[in-house]
Amino acid sequence: MITHAQERPQKLQHFSRHTALHVRPQKTAIALMVSALGLGATQLQAQTLDSVVVSASRSEQRSFDAPAAIQSVDRDTIQEAGPQVNLSETLNRIPGLTILNRQNYAQDLQVSIRGFGARTAFGIRGVRLLIDGIPATTPDGQGQGSSISLPSTERIEVLRGPLAQLYGNSAGGVIQAFTREAPDTPEFMYQYYAGSYGMRRNDWQYAGKTGSVGIVADYSTFDTNGYRDNSATERKQFNGKLSFGPDDKTRVNVVFNQFDMPLAQDPAGLTATQLALKPQMAGTNTAEKRVRKIVLQNQVGTSLAHQLGNDRSITARAYYGTRENTQFQAGDTWIGLNRAYYGVGLQYNALTKLGDTPLRIATGYEFDRSREYRQGGAASAGEKSSTTRREDNQAENSDLFAQATAMVSPQWSLVGGARYSTVRFVSDDYYITPEVGETPANRDGSGNATYSAFSPVLGATYHATDTLNIYANYGRGFETPTLAEVAYVDGAGNSVTPTTTFNPNLKASYGQHYEVGMKWLPSHQHRFDATLFQVDTKDEIVVSNSNFGRTAFQNAPGTRRSGIEISSAHLLSQQVRAMVSLTALDVQYSQDFVSRSTSNSVTTTTQVNAGNKLPGIPQHFFFGELTWSSAASQLAKNAPRLGTRAGVEMVSAGRLYANDANTASADGYTTLNLKASHAWQVGKGRVTGYARVDNVTDQKYVGSVIVNQSSGQFYEPAPGVNYTVGLSLMVPL
Repeated sequence: MITHAQERPQKLQHFSRHTALHVRPQKTAIALMVSALGLGATQLQAQTLDSVVVSASRSEQRSFDAPAAIQSVDRDTIQEAGPQVNLSETLNRIPGLTILNRQNYAQDLQVSIRGFGARTAFGIRGVRLLIDGIPATTPDGQGQGSSISLPSTERIEVLRGPLAQLYGNSAGGVIQAFTREAPDTPEFMYQYYAGSYGMRRNDWQYAGKTGSVGIVADYSTFDTNGYRDNSATERKQFNGKLSFGPDDKTRVNVVFNQFDMPLAQDPAGLTATQLALKPQMAGTNTAEKRVRKIVLQNQVGTSLAHQLGNDRSITARAYYGTRENTQFQAGDTWIGLNRAYYGVGLQYNALTKLGDTPLRIATGYEFDRSREYRQGGAASAGEKSSTTRREDNQAENSDLFAQATAMVSPQWSLVGGARYSTVRFVSDDYYITPEVGETPANRDGSGNATYSAFSPVLGATYHATDTLNIYANYGRGFETPTLAEVAYVDGAGNSVTPTTTFNPNLKASYGQHYEVGMKWLPSHQHRFDATLFQVDTKDEIVVSNSNFGRTAFQNAPGTRRSGIEISSAHLLSQQVRAMVSLTALDVQYSQDFVSRSTSNSVTTTTQVNAGNKLPGIPQHFFFGELTWSSAASQLAKNAPRLGTRAGVEMVSAGRLYANDANTASADGYTTLNLKASHAWQVGKGRVTGYARVDNVTDQKYVGSVIVNQSSGQFYEPAPGVNYTVGLSLMVPL
């Protein structure tokens, strides 16, 4: 849901059959809603049902006109969904996206789109992350959801399906966040949240303009004791944005972000026996070995947008960042990563004509590079005792892309595009002496690999009426392994855990994406979106062995993803709103293969049969919400939301398989959440109180699993009933 649809600048006007062809003197859906419902209290309702998005076509357009499965959430939703710590608070309402809170800040959230990314042992894979147009995903496909600072985020878009392939490697989907713009009237905001398990979050934010320069500066702290033993976390984050321009045709944004996590204890997974005994307990040896992670990340980036005329523009971006990561594992080992990364990009947009056919085009080039110095060795009681691994790992991508949308008639539009990507890995191993506990001598871990792919996309949209669009898309995409995934090979001989050797034999996976969807506005107060999809992949990257914090991967010959995504939004009255989101997903292996794993010096092979479900993916995911407000929506975009607001949420997930053999799984669950807020006008400022109770029925369930964990420690339990309360103060300056 986006609340600024009426603020599109004319120089970036949206592309639709109405504006491009000037045919059929009918009103757009937004105009119909505004005129039919009355301008005052209903402008916000119209904006809510038809937002503005950019991810589908790389330029602003109505989400209703976007020829793809794309949804977004706005600033109001982000603020009301929780303490603004995790993306799972907000994005669980997006169909096609599964986001599981592992209750483990050392390993981040488990995020998957249409099943892509579910294999991840830590961080985010298979999904591209962008923040203000700047990649938060490295060239090899690694990303961290914690890179997005929610308190200063204006909106988040989620693009699924074939058009996401135009974003390159690892684009099973795209999550793009946008930092808020500085308001004309400067303001200061303070927020404080407290909750179960010792959770506390503070946030200080300034936003305003000094002359022609816009400034947004946000600093937040977060700490928690954690639901489980050995899961305490401390985090500090700063997000700043400067916006300025020498003239009305040029706009420059400079963004700086720092993420500092001096402590994130890792409770690891539990066996079925441990789970039944005490869900709050930490996994085997986790507390004794002081398993934890320490992270410090800094990134600065700039983007420039320049209008060459009414119908042409160029955008450019450049960024540089560093990330230091130290992790202590349960197997008395440690890993240290010291990464520097940077990139540049250039894009050209134009509205033109091909004969009499209006055409919108976007074309560009992107280059990104990441270089990390990896170390590792033995640890004792959570402290380094020796160094047995030293190497340089590099990844870079060089990509050309082009995308065009043509209005071939008042009823039909076509979209087509292609991206040519080259991704290179290089590993230089500086330590080839015998590794502690390993015979024979530690092998040379040096190696390199190059992956390339041509990714075409083609789609058509039938604009049946001003209130009904039907679209169909095809795309071919690819996903390389990440540097972390080629860092190990499955253990051999007496090795209990994966061996620290570069794995050049791990292939990239390739997928054929198909989807058919519809977007329907049956009345002024209702919107309905539905998508059917199928994805056939070759050489799917899957976990072969995961033990003591190390994970090795292999290629499965083939998989098939099929499913349906449904979302609907309803304005039942000026005070009452409802929305539902449903994903029914069937992800299975389409060919037999043999999976191999080593545990306790015993090597086993498992026959994985065609038809087995891919682990880590709920068979369905449902989110429903009913909200009430004591006052009707205000006309002005930034008008204070005064009075009382209350809502109830329902979240339901299906069975979650934990291994390829499908012999271990977690039952599905259904939970209810309650939330309420009240805002008071205090002078020129506003004070808002928040209260939230999650899992009010105190259901005991597993929130996520560690895929193919060799010791059977699959399960990451979710908390029972828990609460959050908060208070925010906004003062205009």
